Amino acid sequence: MLAPQPLISEDERERGLQTIVYEAAFSNTTAALTTGVILTTFALHLGADNFLIGLLASLPFLTQLAQLPAIALVERLRARKAIAVWSSVFGRVMLGTMALLPFAGGLAPLLLVAMTLVLCLLAAVGGCAWNSWMRDFVPDERMGRIFARRTTWATITTVVAGIGAALCLEYTQEGSHQRDLAFSALYLAGCLAGIASAAIVARIPEPTMAHSGPRTSRLWELMREPASDPNFRKLLGFLASWQFAVNLATPFFTVYLVRQLGYSMPVVMALAIASQLANAFALRSWGVLSDRFSNKSVLLVAAPAYIACIAAMAVASQIEHDGAQLIFLIGLHLLMGSSVAGVTLATTNIGLKLSPRGMASSYIASTAVVTALAAGAAPVIGGLFADFFANRRFELVIRWTNPEGVFAFLPLKLGNWDFYFLISGVLGLYALHRLGPISEAGEIAQRDMVRHVLVQARSSVHAFSTVTGFRALTEMPGSIVREFRVRRRFARRHALRMFGE
Repeated sequence: MLAPQPLISEDERERGLQTIVYEAAFSNTTAALTTGVILTTFALHLGADNFLIGLLASLPFLTQLAQLPAIALVERLRARKAIAVWSSVFGRVMLGTMALLPFAGGLAPLLLVAMTLVLCLLAAVGGCAWNSWMRDFVPDERMGRIFARRTTWATITTVVAGIGAALCLEYTQEGSHQRDLAFSALYLAGCLAGIASAAIVARIPEPTMAHSGPRTSRLWELMREPASDPNFRKLLGFLASWQFAVNLATPFFTVYLVRQLGYSMPVVMALAIASQLANAFALRSWGVLSDRFSNKSVLLVAAPAYIACIAAMAVASQIEHDGAQLIFLIGLHLLMGSSVAGVTLATTNIGLKLSPRGMASSYIASTAVVTALAAGAAPVIGGLFADFFANRRFELVIRWTNPEGVFAFLPLKLGNWDFYFLISGVLGLYALHRLGPISEAGEIAQRDMVRHVLVQARSSVHAFSTVTGFRALTEMPGSIVREFRVRRRFARRHALRMFGE
């Protein structure tokens, strides 16, 4: 059942592609119940200090370096499904063991770090095998749509499971025995969902790896392949600069909203859920556009929008009216979720698409290593300079004085995390500069891509709207533009005719 197949029928391929989509519901249920905010809260409940909490946050990035030996393992065994399934099973067993930690006493925080390390290492090894497997199994022309649908399922499942986990913890008292049982139940449920995910993955066919020459297991020789590809080197440069720019600021969004703007955790969670829902609804459209044109074309639109949203977070602190500030943040999170959907999809797919078939493991692993180093270093550097920016403030005020008094116009007051968002925006512009030289088949001009994005967004509105008046509103601007263009052409021709006479 886990062995590669030399021949895969069309029916088997179609069933496998459908399985890839709905399997995301199980794997992301596991993630929603055991990682992120839940993991941090669990660590605090067990008595972990700030150092251990920081270490937990860095492990998912740093353990991606395990993809380097995983390349050699994949090339030597050439059984990607078996590697992915068994690494998933053993990793999810760690979650079942974590369910016992509330009853482990003083060693529980250290045991949590150790088990998380094992889980992340196995996830990195399995991820290397999975990505190489998917590169050979999913057709190029359907890659965007398949992974967009998968990510949509993943996002919706994450939202639902996350709300359930939050409610589970909300109705148990902090430090109580009931809270112990709640965390145990969450991690046990995550373990069971993860085992179910591995069983489903085992049903997806794996094509036999193509032989691209003499088999090698030396890491340097494997990594030399993507490093010697000029176009792929440009992609690695873009990914490194992009991940550093984004992760310098985004890990501190929650801290910014709670400490600097003073919002409660329910409001912060509601903003995060709004962003995730926007992400889910936008993914299908981005997938269609990436298949029709190119991933680079998608990035040329989605990436600038996302960077602008990060920089615009600093604007929220300039809005003094509470209601207006919250409305601004809601709109910003909706736009952020929509744009990051395109960025995530395109950065994943462009790495797959530019990787040669049968040789994808080393190429994909190199992107994972670059991403891990850049994304892991950025928040550490950000944390080191947190106190520096916390004690500094920049103010710019334009005043007009007349006999009636003194008036201030557009006062600008930047402090603390505002600096991070603006610096991240500047670094993001540099990353976009690194995107330009990358070559990908099917890419179109940025202006044309913006037009197609607007058309796709309008189609989505038509698909979801059931109110005739709302549809009419979406059609009105198009009719006005068309009428304006017709009148302008008529006026131009009339002027030429008059000039000729």
